[in-house]
Amino acid sequence: MGQNTISWGDTPMTYSVCVYCGSRAGGSVTYSEHASALGTALAEAGMRLVYGAGDVGLMGITARAAMTAGGTTFGVIPQHLLNQEVGKRDLDTFIVTETMHERKKVMVMNADAIVVLPGGAGSLDEFFEVLTWRQLGLHGKPIFLLNSEGYWDKLSDLLDHIVAQGFADASLLGFFTTVSDVPAVMRALHRARPKQ
Repeated sequence: MGQNTISWGDTPMTYSVCVYCGSRAGGSVTYSEHASALGTALAEAGMRLVYGAGDVGLMGITARAAMTAGGTTFGVIPQHLLNQEVGKRDLDTFIVTETMHERKKVMVMNADAIVVLPGGAGSLDEFFEVLTWRQLGLHGKPIFLLNSEGYWDKLSDLLDHIVAQGFADASLLGFFTTVSDVPAVMRALHRARPKQ
Protein backbone atom coordinates (compact mmCIF):
# COMPACT_ATOMS: atom_id res chain seq x y z
CA MET A 1 0.00 0.00 0.00
CA GLY A 2 1.29 3.49 -0.86
CA GLN A 3 2.72 5.92 1.64
CA ASN A 4 -0.24 8.28 1.32
CA THR A 5 -3.01 5.83 2.08
CA ILE A 6 -4.50 4.17 5.12
CA SER A 7 -6.63 1.08 5.04
CA TRP A 8 -10.21 1.21 6.28
CA GLY A 9 -11.54 -2.26 5.62
CA ASP A 10 -10.73 -3.26 2.06
CA THR A 11 -10.76 0.29 0.68
CA PRO A 12 -7.57 2.37 0.80
CA MET A 13 -8.33 5.97 1.74
CA THR A 14 -6.12 9.04 1.53
CA TYR A 15 -5.47 10.76 4.85
CA SER A 16 -7.19 14.14 4.55
CA VAL A 17 -6.63 17.35 6.47
CA CYS A 18 -9.28 20.07 6.59
CA VAL A 19 -7.68 23.52 6.72
CA TYR A 20 -9.70 26.51 7.91
CA CYS A 21 -8.12 29.89 7.18
CA GLY A 22 -8.79 33.44 6.07
CA SER A 23 -10.03 34.58 2.67
CA ARG A 24 -7.64 37.48 3.29
CA ALA A 25 -3.89 37.29 3.80
CA GLY A 26 -3.93 39.24 7.07
CA GLY A 27 -1.49 41.77 8.45
CA SER A 28 1.66 39.67 8.82
CA VAL A 29 3.77 38.00 6.15
CA THR A 30 4.18 35.08 8.58
CA TYR A 31 0.55 34.09 8.03
CA SER A 32 1.15 33.70 4.30
CA GLU A 33 4.45 31.92 4.88
CA HIS A 34 2.79 29.42 7.21
CA ALA A 35 -0.10 28.87 4.78
CA SER A 36 2.31 28.16 1.93
CA ALA A 37 4.52 25.93 4.08
CA LEU A 38 1.50 23.94 5.29
CA GLY A 39 0.18 23.38 1.76
CA THR A 40 3.61 22.17 0.66
CA ALA A 41 4.10 19.96 3.74
CA LEU A 42 0.70 18.29 3.36
CA ALA A 43 1.45 17.47 -0.27
CA GLU A 44 4.91 16.13 0.55
CA ALA A 45 3.42 13.94 3.30
CA GLY A 46 0.85 12.52 0.87
CA MET A 47 -2.03 14.12 2.77
CA ARG A 48 -5.02 15.52 0.87
CA LEU A 49 -5.92 19.17 1.47
CA VAL A 50 -9.61 19.75 2.20
CA TYR A 51 -10.49 23.43 2.31
CA GLY A 52 -13.00 26.12 1.33
CA ALA A 53 -12.14 26.13 -2.41
CA GLY A 54 -11.26 29.83 -2.52
CA ASP A 55 -8.38 31.25 -4.56
CA VAL A 56 -7.90 34.34 -2.39
CA GLY A 57 -6.13 35.08 0.89
CA LEU A 58 -4.62 32.29 2.94
CA MET A 59 -7.01 29.81 1.32
CA GLY A 60 -5.56 30.44 -2.12
CA ILE A 61 -1.99 30.44 -0.84
CA THR A 62 -2.44 27.08 0.89
CA ALA A 63 -4.09 25.46 -2.12
CA ARG A 64 -1.60 26.76 -4.69
CA ALA A 65 1.31 25.57 -2.55
CA ALA A 66 -0.22 22.11 -2.20
CA MET A 67 -0.87 21.88 -5.94
CA THR A 68 2.63 23.10 -6.83
CA ALA A 69 4.07 20.36 -4.61
CA GLY A 70 1.94 17.74 -6.36
CA GLY A 71 -0.68 17.37 -3.63
CA THR A 72 -4.30 16.33 -3.92
CA THR A 73 -6.93 18.99 -3.27
CA PHE A 74 -10.60 18.84 -2.29
CA GLY A 75 -12.46 22.15 -2.24
CA VAL A 76 -15.99 22.99 -1.08
CA ILE A 77 -17.63 26.36 -1.67
CA PRO A 78 -21.22 27.63 -1.39
CA GLN A 79 -22.84 29.02 -4.53
CA HIS A 80 -23.10 32.56 -3.15
CA LEU A 81 -19.32 32.80 -2.54
CA LEU A 82 -18.17 31.54 -5.95
CA ASN A 83 -17.33 35.05 -7.12
CA GLN A 84 -16.39 36.66 -3.79
CA GLU A 85 -13.86 33.96 -2.86
CA VAL A 86 -12.94 33.28 -6.51
CA GLY A 87 -13.82 29.58 -6.57
CA LYS A 88 -10.71 27.61 -7.53
CA ARG A 89 -12.03 25.29 -10.22
CA ASP A 90 -8.73 23.54 -11.06
CA LEU A 91 -8.76 21.46 -7.86
CA ASP A 92 -8.83 17.66 -7.96
CA THR A 93 -12.31 17.80 -6.44
CA PHE A 94 -14.46 20.96 -6.59
CA ILE A 95 -17.85 20.87 -4.87
CA VAL A 96 -20.44 23.67 -4.88
CA THR A 97 -22.99 23.59 -2.05
CA GLU A 98 -26.18 25.56 -1.54
CA THR A 99 -25.38 26.83 1.98
CA MET A 100 -22.48 27.61 4.30
CA HIS A 101 -23.65 24.93 6.73
CA GLU A 102 -23.57 22.34 3.96
CA ARG A 103 -20.05 23.48 3.02
CA LYS A 104 -18.79 22.98 6.59
CA LYS A 105 -20.46 19.59 6.91
CA VAL A 106 -18.96 18.30 3.64
CA MET A 107 -15.50 19.55 4.60
CA VAL A 108 -15.49 17.86 8.01
CA MET A 109 -17.02 14.64 6.68
CA ASN A 110 -14.20 14.36 4.14
CA ALA A 111 -11.37 15.01 6.59
CA ASP A 112 -9.48 13.03 9.20
CA ALA A 113 -8.03 16.04 11.04
CA ILE A 114 -8.59 19.80 11.20
CA VAL A 115 -6.00 22.59 11.17
CA VAL A 116 -7.04 26.20 11.83
CA LEU A 117 -4.78 28.95 10.48
CA PRO A 118 -5.29 32.65 11.18
CA GLY A 119 -8.57 33.95 9.87
CA GLY A 120 -11.61 36.07 10.64
CA ALA A 121 -15.21 35.48 11.65
CA GLY A 122 -15.64 32.66 9.13
CA SER A 123 -12.65 30.74 10.48
CA LEU A 124 -13.89 31.26 14.04
CA ASP A 125 -17.32 30.00 13.03
CA GLU A 126 -15.75 26.88 11.52
CA PHE A 127 -13.53 26.30 14.54
CA PHE A 128 -16.32 26.69 17.09
CA GLU A 129 -18.67 24.44 15.15
CA VAL A 130 -16.14 21.62 14.83
CA LEU A 131 -15.12 22.12 18.49
CA THR A 132 -18.77 21.93 19.58
CA TRP A 133 -19.32 18.81 17.50
CA ARG A 134 -16.29 17.27 19.22
CA GLN A 135 -17.64 18.29 22.64
CA LEU A 136 -20.97 16.64 21.80
CA GLY A 137 -19.25 13.43 20.70
CA LEU A 138 -20.22 13.79 17.04
CA HIS A 139 -16.63 13.21 15.92
CA GLY A 140 -13.25 12.36 17.41
CA LYS A 141 -11.05 14.10 14.88
CA PRO A 142 -8.01 16.01 16.16
CA ILE A 143 -8.17 19.80 15.91
CA PHE A 144 -5.01 21.93 15.73
CA LEU A 145 -4.73 25.71 16.05
CA LEU A 146 -1.70 27.03 14.14
CA ASN A 147 -0.80 29.93 16.41
CA SER A 148 1.25 31.98 13.93
CA GLU A 149 2.92 34.82 15.84
CA GLY A 150 0.53 34.25 18.74
CA TYR A 151 -2.52 34.94 16.58
CA TRP A 152 -4.78 32.61 18.59
CA ASP A 153 -3.53 33.63 22.06
CA LYS A 154 -6.66 35.66 22.83
CA LEU A 155 -8.88 32.81 21.63
CA SER A 156 -7.09 30.46 24.03
CA ASP A 157 -7.60 33.02 26.81
CA LEU A 158 -11.32 33.20 25.96
CA LEU A 159 -11.69 29.42 26.10
CA ASP A 160 -9.86 29.33 29.45
CA HIS A 161 -12.26 32.03 30.67
CA ILE A 162 -15.31 30.05 29.50
CA VAL A 163 -14.12 27.02 31.46
CA ALA A 164 -13.16 29.11 34.52
CA GLN A 165 -16.62 30.69 34.56
CA GLY A 166 -18.30 27.28 34.54
CA PHE A 167 -19.79 27.41 31.04
CA ALA A 168 -17.82 24.37 29.86
CA ASP A 169 -16.10 21.41 31.40
CA ALA A 170 -12.31 21.52 31.52
CA SER A 171 -12.31 18.64 29.02
CA LEU A 172 -13.16 21.22 26.33
CA LEU A 173 -9.56 22.41 26.42
CA GLY A 174 -8.37 18.92 25.53
CA PHE A 175 -10.35 18.80 22.29
CA PHE A 176 -7.84 20.98 20.45
CA THR A 177 -4.07 21.45 20.45
CA THR A 178 -2.28 24.75 19.88
CA VAL A 179 0.95 24.56 17.87
CA SER A 180 3.39 27.32 16.99
CA ASP A 181 4.59 26.48 13.51
CA VAL A 182 4.15 24.19 10.51
CA PRO A 183 6.73 21.55 11.55
CA ALA A 184 4.85 21.21 14.86
CA VAL A 185 1.55 20.83 12.99
CA MET A 186 3.00 18.14 10.77
CA ARG A 187 4.48 16.23 13.72
CA ALA A 188 1.07 16.35 15.41
CA LEU A 189 -0.69 15.18 12.24
CA HIS A 190 1.72 12.27 11.86
CA ARG A 191 1.12 11.26 15.50
CA ALA A 192 -2.65 11.45 14.99
CA ARG A 193 -2.56 9.50 11.72
CA PRO A 194 -3.62 5.85 12.05
CA LYS A 195 -0.77 3.40 11.71
CA GLN A 196 -0.74 1.58 8.38
